[in-house]
Amino acid sequence: MRQVLSGFGFFSGASYPFRALAVVRRTPRLWGYLLVPILLNFILGITFYAGSLYFGWQLIQDIIVNLTNWIDTLIANLPAWLEILEDFIVVFGFLLRFLLVIILLIVTGFVFAQLGVTLGSPWYGQLSEQLEKLRTGQLQVVEVGIFKDIGRAILFELKKLALIICIGIPLFLFNFVAGIGTLVSTTGGIILTGTIVCLDFFDGPLERRRLSFREKLGIVYKSLPASAGFGLVCLGLISIPLLNLVTIPLCVASGTLFCCDRILPKYLLSSLKTKS
Repeated sequence: MRQVLSGFGFFSGASYPFRALAVVRRTPRLWGYLLVPILLNFILGITFYAGSLYFGWQLIQDIIVNLTNWIDTLIANLPAWLEILEDFIVVFGFLLRFLLVIILLIVTGFVFAQLGVTLGSPWYGQLSEQLEKLRTGQLQVVEVGIFKDIGRAILFELKKLALIICIGIPLFLFNFVAGIGTLVSTTGGIILTGTIVCLDFFDGPLERRRLSFREKLGIVYKSLPASAGFGLVCLGLISIPLLNLVTIPLCVASGTLFCCDRILPKYLLSSLKTKS
C-alpha cells in the first residue's frame, strides 16, 4: 500500500495536472504555447457549448417530462398502504435528473476535448516538445515525412473512434439489463473515456516515437494504476464547462510530464533490451 501511495500509484498519477501547472508557472517561455490554444478554445467553446448544451438540455427536458408523467402515474396507482414510498419515488426522480445533467456535461466536455486537441495540435505539439526537452534534456523524434505523418494522425483518430464504437455500443446495451446493467454500463463508460483521455494526452511524446496504436493502448494499461488516476482527474477537468477551455492545454502538458517520468524511461529500457 505504501508503494501504491508513493510514486507508483493512483494518487501519484492523479497529481500530474497540478505538477504541470507548477512547471508552467515557473517557465514563462511556455506561456506562448498555452495562450493561443486557450484563445482558440474560447472561440470554439462558445459555439460548441451553445449548440450542444442547448440540444442536450432539450433532450433532458423531454426525458424529464416523460419521467415526471411516469412518476405521477406510479404514485397515483400506489395502494394506500404504500403511500410511504411516494417520497422515495420523488427523490429517485430528482437523482435521475441530476445524473442526466452530469452525463451531459461529461459527454459534452469529452467531445469538446477531442475537437480542441485536434484543432490545437500544432501548438500542443510544440508545448509537448518544449516540456520533454525541459524534463529530459533531449527530444527524440522519428521522422516519417509529412504525408505519412498526416496519415498516422487520421488513422489514430479512426482507431479511437472504432474503439469507442466497439466497446461503447455493448456498454450502452447493458443499460437494458435488469439489476446491475446500469452499474456495469456506467463503470465501463468511465473506464473507456478515461482510456481515450490517456491516449489523447499521452500522444505527443508517444507519437514522436511513432508507436503503433496497439503499443500506445498497451502503455496506458501497463501504467496502471497511475494512468487510471491521471485519466480520471483529466476527465473531470475537461468536463467542467468554461474551466475546460483552460484545462485542456494543462492536461496536454501533464500527459507529457507523465510520459517523461513514467513511460519513456521504461520504454527506452525495454528498447535497449530488445536490441541487445
